[in-house]
Amino acid sequence: MGMMLSACQTPASTKDPKKAVQVRTQLAAEYIKSGDLDAAKRALDQALEVNSRDSMANMMMGVLLQQEGSAANLERAETYFKRAISEDSNNAQARNNYGTYLYQRQRYNDAIEQFAIAGATLGYDQRFRALENQGRIYVLLGDQMNAEKAFKQALQANRDSYVSMLELAEIFYLQQQIPAATQMYEQYVRTVGQTNQGARALWVGIRVARANGDRVGMQALVNQLRALFPDSSEYKRYLQLQYSTEAVWK
Repeated sequence: MGMMLSACQTPASTKDPKKAVQVRTQLAAEYIKSGDLDAAKRALDQALEVNSRDSMANMMMGVLLQQEGSAANLERAETYFKRAISEDSNNAQARNNYGTYLYQRQRYNDAIEQFAIAGATLGYDQRFRALENQGRIYVLLGDQMNAEKAFKQALQANRDSYVSMLELAEIFYLQQQIPAATQMYEQYVRTVGQTNQGARALWVGIRVARANGDRVGMQALVNQLRALFPDSSEYKRYLQLQYSTEAVWK
C-alpha cells in the first residue's frame, strides 16, 4: 500500500505542488481517523515542507497535535491553528477546529468567538456544528438566552440537528414553556428514534411528560431509563426527586 501511495504522489509533487499538499493533507486526515498519528505526522511534515503556509495542512497539524494530547503538543497545536486562520481567514473548518481546541482548554470566550465566525460562514457544510458548539458553551456558562439563540440558528442551518432539538427542549422546559418543550422533545424523538435515546434525553422526556401530567408516558420513560442506564446520574436524580412536588425538576 505504501508503494502505491508513493507512486500516486510522486507525479503530483513534481508537477503540481498545490495538489501534492492537498493529497498529503487528505492522507493525514485518513491516518488520524484510523489512529495512526505517526503516519499522519509524516504526511503533514511532507505537505508543510512543500508549502509551510497552506491553511488546511496547518489546521490538520493542529488537530493531530491536539489529538495526541500531551502537554507539549497541546501547546504547539495552537500555533498551527492560528497560522491556518492567518493564512486563510475564511477557513471556517479551521475556526471550528480551533474553537474545539479552545473549548478543551476551557478558554470559553475565545472558543465562542471562533464558533461564531464559523457559524456565520454561509456555505460551510458543518456550520450547524459550530453553532451547536457555541450553544453548548453558553449552556455551560449559564447563558440561556444566547444558548437558545445559537441552537435555533443551528436548526435553521440543519433541520436535523438533534443536538439542538434536545438542548432547546430542556431550555424551554426550564423556562416552563411546556408546549414548546414538548414539541421540541417530540421532534428529537422522531429524529433519533424512541429506542436510541441516551440517559440525558430520557431525563428530559421524563420531566416534560410529568409537566404535561402524562403519567403513562412518564412511567414508560422511567422504565427505559432504569433498564438501560441504571447507574446514570439521571436515574439517580430521578430517584431523589420521584416524590418531590416541585413544579420544575432540575
